[in-house]
Amino acid sequence: MRRDFESSLALLILRVGSGAMMLTHGIPKIMRLFSGNEIKFADPFGIGPAISLGMATFAEVICSILVILGFKTRLASVPLILTMLTAAFYAHWDDPFGRKELPLLYCAVFISLLLTGGGAYSLDKAKRR
Repeated sequence: MRRDFESSLALLILRVGSGAMMLTHGIPKIMRLFSGNEIKFADPFGIGPAISLGMATFAEVICSILVILGFKTRLASVPLILTMLTAAFYAHWDDPFGRKELPLLYCAVFISLLLTGGGAYSLDKAKRR
């Protein structure tokens, strides 16, 4: 019983901590998206910088909030994983490992949440009761 509590608490801390920290990357992107200035952003998929910025913003803001709440945690982790892989291997491809390290660390966290789900202290779990 104690182990279940500890695991659930660890997942809560992982979800809230990583989601909140990811929001600090996403919120400035909202400002860029709606600034009215010309959008300059990486376009790794050839769909245009505005759409690429919009997709990254969706992942880093909306999906981060879903992860924090533990709502559709596994599904919300997928765009975050893809965004972090794109950041590490496209946006920071030519940079030293230190610049790739943070997106790869986030990626590892979101892969863990994809595999485990939100845990007992999540809206997903509360919805099932």
